[in-house]
Amino acid sequence: MLDANWPDSWRGAFRIELRAEAIGLAWRGWPVLPGTSPAPITGERDDLTWRRPVPAHDDWRERIGTHAHEVATWFSDRTHSLLVATGTVLDAIEVDDELGKRAARLLRTLGHPAPIVAMPNGRWLFLTTVADHVPAQLAARASVQWHGAGSWIPLPPSPFQHGVVHWRVKPEVCGWQLPDATEVHDVLVRALRNEARPGPQLVESSAA
Repeated sequence: MLDANWPDSWRGAFRIELRAEAIGLAWRGWPVLPGTSPAPITGERDDLTWRRPVPAHDDWRERIGTHAHEVATWFSDRTHSLLVATGTVLDAIEVDDELGKRAARLLRTLGHPAPIVAMPNGRWLFLTTVADHVPAQLAARASVQWHGAGSWIPLPPSPFQHGVVHWRVKPEVCGWQLPDATEVHDVLVRALRNEARPGPQLVESSAA
């Protein structure tokens, strides 16, 4: 997270990186939104009530699809989390660490990599094309959350409590082509059933 004890140069560089990532995603047509950030450490404690980023503006739905030039201004004056609205350009399936690792290995074994985001709270996000539903096996699983219309997800390098969001598999690996939602859902269902077989270990990309 953005520590108050960081030198000003580090804090400034982090803001620049967030802004650059936001602009780049907006130019690609991803619906970028500014999100909230955890309070910096004050010397005694950080904000223990903060759990994960949410849109910084109540009218966030009206801001979906804003041009990259306007997006740039959102990230110019302060540090925001980098959010992307789901349900229009992309969806995401959020899972726990164990299921995420099994599904990532199976995707790699099948030769169908998907962009994967890891959050410091141990949750993984699998990015897909937009879907109108998820399989019943996933919907019934309490630890699985579908981010579709009306939701959002944080993307790297968003500040998080006790860390930052980072890529496990960057979109560049897929040529910025989001995998079909049905294919990723099927892999997640197979991973739930422990159908994944031992294969090559997932090579983690460096954090953005």
